[in-house]
Amino acid sequence: MVGSIEVHTQNGSVNNKSSVGGGGGGGMEERLDELRHLLGKAEGDILRIVGVGAGAWGSVFAAMLQDSYGQFREKVQIRIWRRAGRTVDKATAEQLFEVINSREEVLRRLIRRCAYLKYVEARLGDRTLLADEILKDGFCLNMIHTPLCPLKVVTNLQEAVWDADIVVNGLPSTETREVFEEISHYWKERITVPIIISLSKGIEAALQPLPHIITPTQMINRATGIAMDNILYLGGPNIASEIYNKEYANARICGAEKWRKPLAKVLRQPHFIVWDNSDLVTHEVMGGLKNVYAIGAGMVAALTKESATSKSVYFAHCTSEMIFITHLLAEEPEKLAGPLLADTYVTLLKGRNAWYGQMLAKGELNLDMGDSISGKGMIQGVSAVGAFYELLSHSSLSMLHPEENKPVAPVELCPILKTLYRILITRELASQGILQALRDETLNDPRERIEIAQTHAFYRPSLLGQPS
Repeated sequence: MVGSIEVHTQNGSVNNKSSVGGGGGGGMEERLDELRHLLGKAEGDILRIVGVGAGAWGSVFAAMLQDSYGQFREKVQIRIWRRAGRTVDKATAEQLFEVINSREEVLRRLIRRCAYLKYVEARLGDRTLLADEILKDGFCLNMIHTPLCPLKVVTNLQEAVWDADIVVNGLPSTETREVFEEISHYWKERITVPIIISLSKGIEAALQPLPHIITPTQMINRATGIAMDNILYLGGPNIASEIYNKEYANARICGAEKWRKPLAKVLRQPHFIVWDNSDLVTHEVMGGLKNVYAIGAGMVAALTKESATSKSVYFAHCTSEMIFITHLLAEEPEKLAGPLLADTYVTLLKGRNAWYGQMLAKGELNLDMGDSISGKGMIQGVSAVGAFYELLSHSSLSMLHPEENKPVAPVELCPILKTLYRILITRELASQGILQALRDETLNDPRERIEIAQTHAFYRPSLLGQPS
């Protein structure tokens, strides 16, 4: 039934008044009413928001909305879709049981909801839990150590999206196209056009008719026919679990002004500052680029036993390559420097891509296991390495090498990217290859790469699908 779920705050108590936004429930309700009015919702017509994909960030995003607006049950319904049938292994069930029993408020909540016994049975091996089942109780499979509020979970995609007013894409970029192509079948008879907010960081490469990047928002646009004016991207330097635990964070919502400004107001909280920006695709691509170099950072950290000196050498080279690549992608790359470096910094510190690089270098994971890792989700940096390498090695993008005075593909000026490609994609090198690349005596000073980017006309608008 619409609005039938009991609304709990993060600590498990029933939430009757919003403490978010600094103005009590009234301030939050005014923001909600403003958005409802903009969407043409009449009194009694519920605003339906659904998250598609229940990874860490997608689940946290839905939980934050539920914590903030779930109390207004006659005005808004917040749900999240994930595929049915994913089981929770016994080791994870044991960890989950420990988490529950270490959090009194969570334990009391589950007992009150008559949901505790199944976790006892799973701990003993007498029952197999399902990912969608535990998500209803506020546990994301990719982030079990951070309990969320209870969520309304739907496992039927058609039921979830067919009448949704706002759809939040929490899927990896590698799954976005396929799922939204399915969604498009359910929207054929729609009269109203939904708003889509994509959280996905990742890219695909297309080489025809000219080499260009395809981002998740563009995948959604092509799969559904929804105009880009109704599709937005939200991203920033943040870790999902820390945001839900109210660590201070910020993000940008990018897209058409009509929607980004009111949505920024609705999403903004005292601990989660949301700015707005018109440059959707470039910010989206930058979100994918930092994942590439985060994997290498994890490898360097593991191989050098967390040597601060080695990590700083790597950081200097990888940031110079990212700056070089932004000069290819953006007409005004200096505007991206702050957001890109901030997002890169937090990902190197605690992101899943850096963690993946560490586990590869330690031998605790191997490439044959794939890039979808239990307890972590999709490691999007792997596919991004392949996509950026394919694009930047294309002969049509060749430029005159400033020192050798001969045409070269842009990737030839990106030795870290080339090395990661040889480690992760062609598998010519072991993880130790990243250190060999850093210690190569022919490696130029990273400052020189930045100077090359700043003093030569490298901008290639076609890479983002824009006319030259």
